[in-house]
Amino acid sequence: MLHRSGKLEALFTDYWSQGVWRVLGKAAGGARLAGRWHEELSDAEVYGFNATALWEGLRRRFEGRGDSYFSFLRIGSGFGRQTRTAMRKRREQNWENTVFFGYDTGFLEAAAWAKDRGAACVVCQMDPARTEVDLVREEEGRWPGWAKTPLLVPDEYFAWRKAEWALADIVMVNSKWTRDALVEQGVAAEKIEIVPLAYESEPLPEDSPPPLPRGDDEPLRVLYLGQVNLRKGVQYLLEAAKELGKAVRIDIAGPIAISDKAVVGAPANVRFHGAVTRDRVKDFYRSADVFVLPTISDGFALTQLEAMAHGLPVVTTPNCGDVVNDGVDGFLVPARDASALAKALRTLAEDPERLDAMKDAAKLATERFGLDALDKNLRALEAKLMAGRKA
Repeated sequence: MLHRSGKLEALFTDYWSQGVWRVLGKAAGGARLAGRWHEELSDAEVYGFNATALWEGLRRRFEGRGDSYFSFLRIGSGFGRQTRTAMRKRREQNWENTVFFGYDTGFLEAAAWAKDRGAACVVCQMDPARTEVDLVREEEGRWPGWAKTPLLVPDEYFAWRKAEWALADIVMVNSKWTRDALVEQGVAAEKIEIVPLAYESEPLPEDSPPPLPRGDDEPLRVLYLGQVNLRKGVQYLLEAAKELGKAVRIDIAGPIAISDKAVVGAPANVRFHGAVTRDRVKDFYRSADVFVLPTISDGFALTQLEAMAHGLPVVTTPNCGDVVNDGVDGFLVPARDASALAKALRTLAEDPERLDAMKDAAKLATERFGLDALDKNLRALEAKLMAGRKA
């Protein structure tokens, strides 16, 4: 969007997949690296730190090292230093008329360098930080033995993020949920700006099959798509499934991070599919009636918009991005409340006319989150930055 509006001077990214780098990226990191390219940025000035990203991808793949908060710090700091080195080469850059934008964990070193030269700095905080971690730890206590691995987050990780918030002129977040969490952690409310994520669905091919019809005697077809862990609230969905019985059929698709015992103990109306490739996702949407996200904490959860674009009402909690219009294109239920979740799903199972109306409303909901809306939000953020500097 920045490039479309003529405001992108340079992009710094971990991997830019052009030419032979696309082949190497696929070999080292699969689609995660091979897809790091966009046709609309073919004439943009892009700095990709490809060799480093390849090394990290190979290490993750062949040494079996999973993601951890310790590795987030190491990789983020390395990315910040590489960005700083690349920026030093921009001899003609007017830093006093520049906005440096970066994402949390990879922001600190490069932003400090740019700010010393007069740039304004914006950090995008993608999640509620310590608030979210504390909630997940509470869930581990409530549901002992469910998490495959306990959540371990070093204090250095929180200190790093606090340093980023202190350095930034504006802390950009994707939701009111995250903003309130950061205020609790000491960030001044007036320093925080909410900019929702953008989503624009690709038009379906003309030969795409229509959604699968639901028979009169069939249960409500419920889809959960995403990481299967305590943070996403899957434990409360399984409790709701027990309460609903044959009224629903629940498909859970995504990497499974709960114990085998928890999976085996799920009720008969629940089916786990494990991780699925992107080309299979549309088939899950096509065969569902409603999308459920009983999250304990999310910065935004883009899957809400993806589901709505496929005509699915969304049942979720207030602990994520403000997307659902309660009672119109889905339902908002309290986090950690299996009974409320079951009640919302039962309402849709027993009232097909309301379900159809919500499906129609869901298709319209994504219009509020297109790239034009993002452009408007970013321009407002830039105006606030510039006004503050003049003051």
